[in-house]
Amino acid sequence: MPGTGSRNLSSLDPRAPLVLDTRELGRRPGSQHQVTLTVPAPADLGIEVLRVPEGSQVELDLRLEAVMEGVLVTGTAAVELVGECARCLDEISDESVVDLQELFVYEDQRHPSEEDDEVSTLKGDLVDLEPLLRDAVVLALPFQPLCEDDCPGMCPDCGARLKDDPDHAHDAPIDPRWAGLTALQHDEQDRD
Repeated sequence: MPGTGSRNLSSLDPRAPLVLDTRELGRRPGSQHQVTLTVPAPADLGIEVLRVPEGSQVELDLRLEAVMEGVLVTGTAAVELVGECARCLDEISDESVVDLQELFVYEDQRHPSEEDDEVSTLKGDLVDLEPLLRDAVVLALPFQPLCEDDCPGMCPDCGARLKDDPDHAHDAPIDPRWAGLTALQHDEQDRD
């Protein structure tokens, strides 16, 4: 279609909070740039029971370093976590600091045999940190978060929280085959 141009649909928006411009580094191996910024957390950052609230503050402390193949990004991300305990379903609120490290390869340095999922690539001079942040945070989360290391959980019979009632107990269940004798025992006690 004439006039529409060949717009690259995978281009990055340089104004996006997790997109960094590496133009200042040039292609001079060894040149470095420190970046400290606070950005809003993207949506769906976490797992079902523990996540980073969308829009909460993510504090990034990064070093961008030009190397022969591209730009090496290293640093940390501090995030706020919310969720629920896997045993007692109490709310959990915590903070986490995760390490970040990724090599973003220049587009002209990519080998044709490399698949898109295996190598992070610079789009022009832009680096998209969202996949790196998402991978680092999700992999650092515990599979079953607990409110306390020794959380007793909930009673499997009635659902009572054992942390609130540590002496919680139930009478032993009566075998249905002996239920008739139990009824006789109760009748005899009522007569006394």
